[in-house]
Amino acid sequence: PSAELEIFYQDKWLEVLGCGVLRNGVLEKAGLDPNANTAWAFGIGLERIAMTLFSIPDIRLFWTEDKRFLKQFSEGKITKFKSFSKFPPCYKDFAFYINDSYNENDFHNLVREVAGDIAEDVKLIDDFTNKSGQRSHCYRVNFRLMERNLTNQEVNELQIKIRESIKEILKLELK
Repeated sequence: PSAELEIFYQDKWLEVLGCGVLRNGVLEKAGLDPNANTAWAFGIGLERIAMTLFSIPDIRLFWTEDKRFLKQFSEGKITKFKSFSKFPPCYKDFAFYINDSYNENDFHNLVREVAGDIAEDVKLIDDFTNKSGQRSHCYRVNFRLMERNLTNQEVNELQIKIRESIKEILKLELK
């Protein structure tokens, strides 16, 4: 048996103050005879309250170790949750030589123009200067959709388009 208090909040029922009888196995592990004892567990429902406060849609997110969830919140601040994809990322690296006129924002804009929202983020992972003084950058692009997995073919096609655009639009040499 169990019981709970439900509050009608924003056109939905919100479960708080839940309680229930402990299972016999829990009592046995505590050294109690389940036939002679009954125990109840009570909870306030802080997760449900936090869900409404931070606009978190799924209680299971509280037990995740996903940094995309955890880094959204900081002590002393009320921040509205920003959804993220539950599907795996697909990373592709792009390395090319840069020149004095190169502006990093140009590469970021090029990725957004080619891949749109499929490109979740772009990060510089290497800044290298060779013995002859040529400088190169390597960027890692994270491709991911919110509603489904991407196929290898889709990501490979985007990679080819971005590589071609680096040469044609940015006029840079690929490594």
